[in-house]
Amino acid sequence: MDTPFTITRHEVVFTGRVFTIVRDEVTHQSGYTAVREVVEHDGGAVVVALFDNGDVLLIRQYRYPLQREILELPAGKLNPGEDPMECARRELEEETGWRASSLEKLTAMWTTPGFCSEVLHIYLATGLEPGTRALEEGEESISLLRVPLDEALRMCASQEIADGKTVTGLALAAMRKREW
Repeated sequence: MDTPFTITRHEVVFTGRVFTIVRDEVTHQSGYTAVREVVEHDGGAVVVALFDNGDVLLIRQYRYPLQREILELPAGKLNPGEDPMECARRELEEETGWRASSLEKLTAMWTTPGFCSEVLHIYLATGLEPGTRALEEGEESISLLRVPLDEALRMCASQEIADGKTVTGLALAAMRKREW
């Protein structure tokens, strides 16, 4: 689809370790002008680690922007040029110490398309076996929680789990487990 906007001015406002912020002045095909501020992000991979008995693996992690710990699925940022499935494999083992013999892509989702280009690729990991946990700097406080998938879904409904990628991943895993 062609864009209804013409960019009349493009400015990189900030370049950081995780994202870049750009500010575009645009003219819509109808004639009105506007400013669009966009967070450019390379995206990431999310893993629903599902054990044979129906348990899922969650992590409890402190999230600085929220100033609190939250429960979420293992996930991480894509390295430049990295295949999302390889990122999912890497993040699962780094954050949890588990490896999967099988990864199935459940979906890819835009996290906040009103201002951000981030796409998260969500995978279902099965055939889990112990690997080597290798937390990165800043992740030392991550703890693991293993709960039945149905309990995790109840935790989403009660807002004990309120992270968007986690709610989406758990719901899709439950649907997949029930064969869609």
